[in-house]
Amino acid sequence: MVKIYAPASIGNANVGFDVLGVAITPIDGSFLGDFVTIQASDKFDLICDGFFANQLPNLTEDNIVYQCWRSFCTKMKKFIPVKILLEKNMPIGSGLGSSACSIVAGFMALNEFYGNPLNKNELLMLMGYLEGKVSNSIHYDNVAPCFLGGMQLILEENNIISQKIPTFNDWLWVISYPGIKISTAQARSILPGQYCKKDCIKHSQLLAGFIHACYTNQPYLAAKLMKDIIAEPYRAKLLPNFIKVQQTVHEIGAIVSGISGSGPTIFTICDNINIANQVANWLQSNYIKNNDGFVHICRIDYFGARKLG
Repeated sequence: MVKIYAPASIGNANVGFDVLGVAITPIDGSFLGDFVTIQASDKFDLICDGFFANQLPNLTEDNIVYQCWRSFCTKMKKFIPVKILLEKNMPIGSGLGSSACSIVAGFMALNEFYGNPLNKNELLMLMGYLEGKVSNSIHYDNVAPCFLGGMQLILEENNIISQKIPTFNDWLWVISYPGIKISTAQARSILPGQYCKKDCIKHSQLLAGFIHACYTNQPYLAAKLMKDIIAEPYRAKLLPNFIKVQQTVHEIGAIVSGISGSGPTIFTICDNINIANQVANWLQSNYIKNNDGFVHICRIDYFGARKLG
């Protein structure tokens, strides 16, 4: 038997549309992600459980973990009879890399169970391709940090898909999921097909400056540069009272706030636990819309997906 846990992640991190992502873990020690367990069987079987299992497709063939298994069998050129348990604890369409959690846990579990025939780069390529089928665009800013941990810069050059960049240990990432759904494909469809030269230059300046600040240990500068001029101006309208929420968390003392991935989850960075608690309490009272919603104070998960059994 093999059991894999894959953590939630924040895609884009404001300043790096499609090229930055960070894995996160709650500071209270709880799990925020999906689990996939695989054991031997004489046939294929997929069982779904977990708090958000009711959001999964009714047809097994539409389940992303089934698609992981089918893709892995194709890669191995062999039918692999296994029993798979997916514990779906991440809400679909939350902006926290829900599909990436299932994809990463699914592929990693299959690879472990079968004796690790694929290396990390080969696995990551399979993960990115399948993630692209979900969002209509291949991107690694969720699967890479979910799989490898830390904050990942997506490169896709010289046979390198992504590499980890330095981060700031004092930063607390408060994430707030309101309990509503926004599909990644929908959130991508409202973005412009082209951007003006001025915005392209500014985006390059912000991203390059942020990476520089990370490597030179300048957290204040890094925070100031974490601005989203690519997606946030267009996606803000999809989130409930986003502008007001953003203003309020900064008044409380947050140093950064933004849309996690495609939303509707928002993330807020604080450098003080007292401020983080105040932000979390305010978001719990003012941004959560139903019982599916949640707020967590997190740090960066440097481990990524891991084997639990």
